[in-house]
Amino acid sequence: MKYAGLMENDFTDGSGVCVSLWTQGCPHHCPGCQNPETWDFDGGYDVPDDLRGQIVKAISANNITRNFSILGGEPLCDENLDFVLNIVTTVRTAYPHIKIYIWTGYTFDELVNKNDERINNIFKQINYLIDGKYDESLRDITLPLRGSSNQNIINLDEKKNL
Repeated sequence: MKYAGLMENDFTDGSGVCVSLWTQGCPHHCPGCQNPETWDFDGGYDVPDDLRGQIVKAISANNITRNFSILGGEPLCDENLDFVLNIVTTVRTAYPHIKIYIWTGYTFDELVNKNDERINNIFKQINYLIDGKYDESLRDITLPLRGSSNQNIINLDEKKNL
């Protein structure tokens, strides 16, 4: 398994201060992507045995509780699902009250229609899904948490109550 990077104090990707993890590998290859170095499934870094522990420790470093964000690459492609489920489960168990965000190029409906138990379990543990491929022709840097106007912020807490 590979990952592209880890930022322990991210002020951009999520609300407040976040620990952000970038997955490696993406099937979408959106023109204008800000992270094309994450496309290659063989790129990035090997996942160290203690990555989950590093993340859990970083979330509460210096007595500041951070939120957690997973970006890519594509966190929810088949190649990354087991890794992301494992990380999200670890973080949610350690920190039941923080916000967890995931960015994906898939739409919410595409993910639901996959009927994949791993995706369903990820959705049960995260708060926000930012969905949709980046569309350079719809670029809008004024939008919170999104790069283009076709992307959506989906509050999964609201969906859990349906």
